[in-house]
Amino acid sequence: MMISTDTLISITEANQNFSKVARLVDEKGAAVIMKNNAPKYIVIEFSKIPESAEVADKAAMSLAKKLISDKK
Repeated sequence: MMISTDTLISITEANQNFSKVARLVDEKGAAVIMKNNAPKYIVIEFSKIPESAEVADKAAMSLAKKLISDKK
């Protein structure tokens, strides 16, 4: 994944000024939060979550429900 230096923000600054993180996401599409000088977290718009992630969540939930019902 290519990371633009324009979207990097330290975890300390993110904690003190989360509105700056939100502004970065609005302007650039994502913000990368650094911890110990390494990329640790990415913040993106909720609407930009890939559909594949939603499908995986639904499949996991379906499997969990099946396993729970099998235990009863």
